[in-house]
Order: sequence, then structure tokens, then C-alpha cells
Amino acid sequence: MQKKLFLGYKLRRLREQRGLTQASLAKTLELSPSYLNQLENNQRPLTLPVLMRIAATFELELSAFLEDEDSRLVSDLREALADPLFAGAPLTAAELRSVVGSSPELARRVLSLHQAYQKLHERVQSLTDSLSNSEQQGDSFAGPQFPYEEVRDYFHYCNNYIGPLDEAAERLWDAEKIHSGSLLNELAAYLKRRHDVRVKIVADEAGDTAMRSYDATTGTLRLSALLTSSSRAFHMANQIALLEFGDQIDELVDQAKFSSEDARSICRVGLANYFAGALVLPYRAFAAQARALRHDVEQLQSRFSASFEQVCHRLSTLQRPGARGLPFYFVRVDMAGNITKRHSATRFHFARFGGACPLWNVHEAFAQPGKILVQFAQMPDRTAYISIARTVTKRGGAYLKPSRQFAVGLGCEASHAPELVYAAGIDITDLKAAVPIGVNCRLCERTDCQQRAFPPIGSELRVNEHHRSFVPYLFNPPDAPPR
Repeated sequence: MQKKLFLGYKLRRLREQRGLTQASLAKTLELSPSYLNQLENNQRPLTLPVLMRIAATFELELSAFLEDEDSRLVSDLREALADPLFAGAPLTAAELRSVVGSSPELARRVLSLHQAYQKLHERVQSLTDSLSNSEQQGDSFAGPQFPYEEVRDYFHYCNNYIGPLDEAAERLWDAEKIHSGSLLNELAAYLKRRHDVRVKIVADEAGDTAMRSYDATTGTLRLSALLTSSSRAFHMANQIALLEFGDQIDELVDQAKFSSEDARSICRVGLANYFAGALVLPYRAFAAQARALRHDVEQLQSRFSASFEQVCHRLSTLQRPGARGLPFYFVRVDMAGNITKRHSATRFHFARFGGACPLWNVHEAFAQPGKILVQFAQMPDRTAYISIARTVTKRGGAYLKPSRQFAVGLGCEASHAPELVYAAGIDITDLKAAVPIGVNCRLCERTDCQQRAFPPIGSELRVNEHHRSFVPYLFNPPDAPPR
């Protein structure tokens, strides 16, 4: 039986964004105003002919309109509401989808409120330490979120694709006829010709920790000698973004309506970085090569003179309407398990708070530095993924300045296995062979995980002093009736 489509909130959002009344849109779609009203209020399902007319009217891809774009908002809301702060039985997935579908803006405000609580809670916990050095502390409670979290959410809900900057970077690449093999020289020449900026490579002789430093008075861009060639190209492209596309970046920041100046500044840096990645790895050329090479990261490194991390991150941004690449998640983790970068264009959602699942191969990568590890894994919702992980090293440059090591993870749903070189030899139909992973222990509902560090939030523990199980915690599932 075919599933009925109730997407009234999306239709209403499109209409309001275009400034149309129900009557005018109904006339365009050749519907009665009452029927359109029923569609927008999910009292009637959308039919295929109406969907086709909507797509033509708003110049949309039908797949983009139908895709579950609010699933990440549902996931974030589920995690926030699992906090012990919210007493009572957990909301079902259907209830959460109903809330997000009816009022996505309300859901976002609930998330902002919860993040404000998290921030306040952490500050209260550290109050004793704060009082001991209060004279040296200059930060404040400004803003409802941590600035970095607010900016991370901005990119998250943009699906990590910033169209105006991505397209501007590609136009510049095409206009200047840039070649990946001579990227460093061509970017340096462009900076000199267009902006009268000279690139200078400097050694770390005075203890300077700057990777990039721009002096507007002398028109000099100084890049550390410790940077690899791919990193130097990235920083040159970053400077081009700030010099040439600063107004466009400021406009995007203004539209985001951040709650603090810190968040605005952080986002400006993030958008300049986004442009840089889009310039050194131009969309159409990179996406075409990625498809042709079955997303082999090492081959893409060679074709575009890029680093492993740059290629992985760029693969996760290929979400241009009309030319979408495979939906990947991307993550970077340090040796303590802290997630320092994350994004998902898939149904794989990262926890907003806490660590990641210990069974995930991104942690195992540190035990085998430099080797690409492949994992066939399955989330609790039974979605299977092909994931790769490998360490990357940031040079320290001296014995007393040790190198920093991270693990980079990249993955997509196993249904895309034919287009992924890393799926070679994996039987994706044998789900018993998949490693059972979760978001993190606090949110994972698996009852039989021997690697669990904490019981899931909202669970009821069962403790028996005369019985010891291989599973660290025994508990009733969240939907079990109370004892």
C-alpha cells in the first residue's frame, strides 16, 4: 500500500516565503482555496498531480520537496527532551514529527532554550573554580547558546551547503582557468594581480603560532612554513574570500540573525573557510571525479592536490539542488574522543552533547595510524552504513612542539554501496555482520551492548546484587510499562 503524503507545513512554508496568499496559490495550482487550506493543514494528502504542479510553480526538484529535511530537527529535539530536566515518559517519534511538522520554529526555540540551560548548568558547575580567578575572567552569559554551537547549528540546518559562496567559488575557478596541478602558484598570482597581496612563507623562528597572518598595510599574506602545500592553498583561498567576497559573507551572517557578536565572528570565519574549500575543490569538477572514482578519497587527493581531510569534508558538502552528490557524514575526533568537526547529510545524527559510540571505527583508527579502516555498521533504527576512518596528523614542527593527531570519519548509507569503492567485498544484505553502533550511550536504546558506559536517559535500571551480567547495565526499555 502506498504511503500517503502529508506535507502541508512545507507547502505553507513555501507559500509564505514567496509572499503568496492561499487564494492566489490555489488559482495557480488550479485548486479550490478550501482544498488548498485542507492540504496545508494536513487534512488531505498530496496527490502526484498536485505535487508535480507545486514543483513546477516553485521551480523545485520533486525529490528535494519530498525528502525528510526535518529529520535532523526531530533527532535534535529527541535528544534535548531526553534530558532528565524533562520529567515524564519520552515522546514517541510520531509525536516529535508532529511537533516539528506543525511548527519547526517552535522546535528550534525549544532547542535554544535547552542549550541556554546547558550553558547555565555548566557555568554553575564550574562556579567554584570561576570564583578563584574571577578577576581574570572576562566572559559573560551573553547569548542563549555557546557561540560555536550556534554556528554549528547554522551549518547543520543549511545541510552544510552554502549556495551563494559555493557558486561564487566555482565561477572564479572557471573564469581564471585554475588548474589543480599548479594551484599554489595560480592562487598566489591571483592575489598579487587582483588584490596586490604578496604571499610570503615564514619560518617559526620567533615562536609565532600563526598559520596565516595578513598585514593590510603592507599587502602581505604570511603563511607558516609548517603548512603542507594543500593547507597553503586553502589559506590563500581563505584570504581571497575575505578580500573579495567579504560583503557577501556579511550578508549571509546578517541573515542568520545570531544572538551574539562572537557567533557572528565565528560564522564569518566558517563561511570564509567554506569558500576556500569550494575554491580548491570546485563543485562540478570535484563531484564528477568523485562519481567516476567511486569516491576513492586517496585518488581524489591526487587529482586535486588536496589533503585527506579536505577531500572527506568536501564530499559531505555536495548537496547542491539539481546536482546532489552522495549524502555523506563527516566527523573529526581527537584522541580523547572529543568531536572537533561534524556534519551529516545522512540520517546519521551526531549527539549534541556527550561523546560518540565506542564501537565506531573512528576511535579504532588511532590504534592503526595512517591506515584506512572500513566498517559495516548499523544504527538502532536498522539503517546500515559503510564507514571509513583514518588518522590525520598536524605537524608541530619541533621536538618540543609535538604533532597533533586526529581521526577523520566518513560514511554513507549502505544502499549507496555500488557507488562506493570501500564497499568492495562487503555483503550489505547480511545485517548480522554489521557492527551495532548508536549515537552515544545516553541515547542508544540497545539493551545488549557490552560496551555501554552509561544507561540510556529515561531508562529504569534493574539491579540484582546476586546476579552479574556481561552487559554493564540491565534496564527496562523506555517504552516498557512501569513495574
